Amino acid sequence: MAGMPDLSSGDDLRAFVDAAPTPFHAVAELGRRLNAAGFTELAEGDAWTLAPGAGHFVVRHGSLIAFRVGSASPAEAGLRLVGTHTDSPTFRVRPRPDVRQAGYRLVGVEPYGGGLWHTWLDRELTVAGRVVLRGGGTALVRLPGAPLRLPSLAIHLDRSVREGLTLDPQRELVPVWSHDLADADGLAAAVAEAAGVAADDVLAADLVLADTQPAGTAGADGTWVAAPRLDNLASCHAAVTALVAAPAGARTQLLVANDHEEVGSGSMSGARGSFLADVVGRLVALADPGDPQALPRALARSRLVSADMAHAVHPTRSDRHEPAHRPQLGGGPVVKVNANQAYATDAAGSAWFAERCAAASVPVQTFVSRADLPCGSTIGPLTATRLGIPTVDVGAPMLAMHSCRELASAVDVPLVVAALTSCFAD
Repeated sequence: MAGMPDLSSGDDLRAFVDAAPTPFHAVAELGRRLNAAGFTELAEGDAWTLAPGAGHFVVRHGSLIAFRVGSASPAEAGLRLVGTHTDSPTFRVRPRPDVRQAGYRLVGVEPYGGGLWHTWLDRELTVAGRVVLRGGGTALVRLPGAPLRLPSLAIHLDRSVREGLTLDPQRELVPVWSHDLADADGLAAAVAEAAGVAADDVLAADLVLADTQPAGTAGADGTWVAAPRLDNLASCHAAVTALVAAPAGARTQLLVANDHEEVGSGSMSGARGSFLADVVGRLVALADPGDPQALPRALARSRLVSADMAHAVHPTRSDRHEPAHRPQLGGGPVVKVNANQAYATDAAGSAWFAERCAAASVPVQTFVSRADLPCGSTIGPLTATRLGIPTVDVGAPMLAMHSCRELASAVDVPLVVAALTSCFAD
């Protein structure tokens, strides 16, 4: 088709999402891409030696921080940071997951985050996550195939569904696994087999449900991306692509991808935790040892872009959007503003981001919630509050946020990457 944009970055986004059914898999895929670009992994418990221009990353459970060391000290040049999150709404598997009732085997789960749970019905699902092994080792796991399903109740058995569907998460959102076979092993044995380890060696696990349908294309021209977990894996993908593409410079460039944003960020690896502050503190201390003013000087000269997906205007419910602020799919990154600080953007941050986008020939859109509707939030205000770094909240526009399968535009992928690359390179 004449005039079609290059959609190869959309293909790369789909591959990234397919590789990352859980935050632990997302961190592994981020690490794989960073390794391929010459970044090396550091351990938090080791002493670090850093050289200008070198790229490194460090992992804390389901979170990752990657950075490229600048030629100038952070106290003199500041840092350029992009923040994202690795988690998405899903169902977390209970510690004792095996449930048997009505002649079936089921898997005990509970909702994680604020999902549109009805969209998970009648989909082919699996279990994925991290297992912790005897001796402290870990392994990633994903059950093969599509062994689980949340079946709807037929309309003939509940006509009230015509008035609206209400689901009890304890009784009705429990995925079925198979017939109740008396001699069948439980979920733990299946997970151990998928991980390639002995069942007795698995001491604990962090497991969630995941949609098994691969990310695909949609729309008449094939430019839309239909996939699970776009919120916020699309931002993780854009951020790591931008960091790899950005040229080394005077300022240290840093990507933080936190877990647990969808449940408030209150964990050792979440935005309320110490992970980012710990790493930034080490970077500053190594560059300016013995200077008690180095850290506050570095933070004052830094900028953070909080990258989390944004609401595109809905095709049939545009009334739920503020009339003057209706982002479009394919229209470029969205600056998110909220008068009550659900987003960290202020005029200075918005102007700074707009200038970076102009330098990269990237259009900018704006999102503001209706005054009579509540607003979601991001890691932006949490990180800005904790570290005191000027922050702007942005994101690619999307539809069906928090659905089992969401919708974005491949046209926006290179635009957001270019914008974030420009922010890193500033």
